[in-house]
Amino acid sequence: MTALTPPIRPEYERHLPQFAESPVERDIPLTTRLWGQDWLRKLVIIAAIAAIWEAAARWQGNPLLLPTFTATARVFIDGVGSGVLLERAAISISVLLKGYLAGIVLAFLLTTLAVSTRIGRDLLSTLTSMFNPLPAIALLPLALLWFGLGQASLIFVLIHSVLWPMALNIFSGFQGVPETLRMAGRNYGLTGWRFVAQILVPAALPSIVSGLKIGWAFAWRTLIAAELVFGASSGRGGLGWYIFQSRNELYTDQVFAGLAMVIIIGLLVENVVFATLERATIHRWGQQR
Repeated sequence: MTALTPPIRPEYERHLPQFAESPVERDIPLTTRLWGQDWLRKLVIIAAIAAIWEAAARWQGNPLLLPTFTATARVFIDGVGSGVLLERAAISISVLLKGYLAGIVLAFLLTTLAVSTRIGRDLLSTLTSMFNPLPAIALLPLALLWFGLGQASLIFVLIHSVLWPMALNIFSGFQGVPETLRMAGRNYGLTGWRFVAQILVPAALPSIVSGLKIGWAFAWRTLIAAELVFGASSGRGGLGWYIFQSRNELYTDQVFAGLAMVIIIGLLVENVVFATLERATIHRWGQQR
C-alpha cells in the first residue's frame, strides 16, 4: 500500500431495534404546568418575601420600627378603601406623565439633531457627559428658586431625570441600525425627520423601548424623592408627601403602605404597560426574543 492509496474500510450493517409506536403527545403533570406560568413563580417570590417580613417583624417586636406585614396590609387596604392612597397616587402619576412625556419629546429632538448634523452629535455627547451623572435631586434648590413651589419645579427635575438616559438609549439604537437600511432610506429620498421616523425609529425600536423603561424608573423614583421636599413645603402632594407626613406623625405602618403603593404602581407599569408594548411591537415583529 502506497502513501497515495487511501485505506479501504470494511463495510458493516448495524441492526436497529424495531420501531415501536408511541404517542406524540404526553400528559404533563399539573404541578409542572402551573410552575411554567411566570405569574405564579413571581407570586411565590412575593409570598416568600412577605413571610420573611412577617417573621422578622414579630421577632423584632417593635411596630414603630418595623410593623408586621399583616398590619401594613390592613392599613394599605384601609387607605385604598378610603381613597387616600388612590388620590395621592393620582396626583403623583399626573405630574409624572407631564415630565415624562416632555422628557421623551426633548430626547427625540436632541437625538434627531445628533444623527442629522455633526454639531448635533457633538452637542448630545457634551450635554450627556455633563448632565447625565448629575442627580436630578441635586437640582431641587435651583428648581425652588426658578419655579417656586408647585408642579413646575417637579416637572423640571423629572425632565432632567428622563432626558439624558433616554437620549443615550435612542442614539445608541440609531447607531446600531444597519447601513443597508440607511442606504435604502436614502435611495427613497428620505432625509431629516422623515428618515428618522421611517427608517431609524422602527429599526431601533428595542433600544427605544429599553430607554422608555429606564426613563420611567428614573422619573418615578425622582418624583417620590422630590415630593418629600415639595409636598412637605407646600402642604399638598402625592405619594412622597403621604410617606413624609406619615413618618412625621410616627405612623410607620402608613409609611410602609405608601411604599407598597409605589412598588405596586411600578410593577403594574413594568408588567402590564411595557410588557404589552413589547408584545405588540418588538416581539410581534421578531426584533427581540
